[in-house]
Amino acid sequence: MQKKRIRDYGITIGCLKPGAHNKITDVSGVKVGHVTIKNETHRTGVTVIVPGPDNAFTNKYTASGYVHNGFGKSAGLVQIGELGTLETPIALTNTLNVGLVWDGVAQYTIDRCRAEGVKVTSLNPVVGECNDSGLSDITVRAVTQADVLAAIAGASEDFEEGDVGAGTGTVCYGLKGGIGSASRVIEIGGKKYTVGVLVQSNFGSTVDLTIGGVPVGGKILKMKESRNDMAVSRQDQGSIMTILATDLPVSERQLYRIIRRTGVGIARTGAYTGHGSGEVMIGFTTANRVPKDAGSDNIFLTQTVIHEDLINKAFQAAAEAANEAILNSMVCAERAVGRDGKIYYSLAEFLPECLCE
Repeated sequence: MQKKRIRDYGITIGCLKPGAHNKITDVSGVKVGHVTIKNETHRTGVTVIVPGPDNAFTNKYTASGYVHNGFGKSAGLVQIGELGTLETPIALTNTLNVGLVWDGVAQYTIDRCRAEGVKVTSLNPVVGECNDSGLSDITVRAVTQADVLAAIAGASEDFEEGDVGAGTGTVCYGLKGGIGSASRVIEIGGKKYTVGVLVQSNFGSTVDLTIGGVPVGGKILKMKESRNDMAVSRQDQGSIMTILATDLPVSERQLYRIIRRTGVGIARTGAYTGHGSGEVMIGFTTANRVPKDAGSDNIFLTQTVIHEDLINKAFQAAAEAANEAILNSMVCAERAVGRDGKIYYSLAEFLPECLCE
């Protein structure tokens, strides 16, 4: 059964139009895959964003990363910041599984390069994380290399959202968090381009939750009075991974500016970026690819980039898509019982009542 998303509740975020799926995969070539692990001790998993069908290692993507608050254990961001390129799929998982998932992304890329006769002497797998220890035994690292390979193999355009993959054990505003996505289509120079966002949501204090400019956190806490088993978050902590993809021709510097605007979308849901939260943004464009080696045909690289005066449309798209992606991650997630016995309800269980005056 198709899960209801935030628009299915009559809530429209922003004014730009979404793409066909209203997901990051509206950017042509991008696919997303999950492996979900649910058992007596674990609610965790892995989500992989595949940037395109060809080998990213031999034909790299112009990319950028930004750390708004650095309470996180991600891998691969240093080289993205230095070189401005992405050469592997991007994987998301829980905090203590970063190393094992890194192994999986590395092995996938090595195997593909071997099959294509490409020599590998160094590699920069990119892995992001959120802490899901409230719902899962994080010290028993459940995600394996095989799970990473399976997530990549099963990647598709119309992927599932909510408590799946890397979002299986996450919590957002004291409610159930998860994986969410959204996209926006913009027009520049008479041509349409797409900005897509995927989030792994695991942040926020319940009282601060805001939907479409309406403060609903206090109302949800009031509704909690009849639900003694309901969990809440008293502090803004826990982290959010934000992945942005676009087909807009931009430079690494322009992409850096664009991905920072996803922080506006995060703030519009009510968060103020607390001490214990890690806000990490990673972005790439499918335009302006960078070949691995400097051959006779590419000693000098040329790129087409938009004029800076036109970048506001991309800023707006990034903010709107991030805002909606977070809400989709919450309404698509089903309630879950924490390790302390408290129930993390789905935002869907409070809609539309919490929006009423």
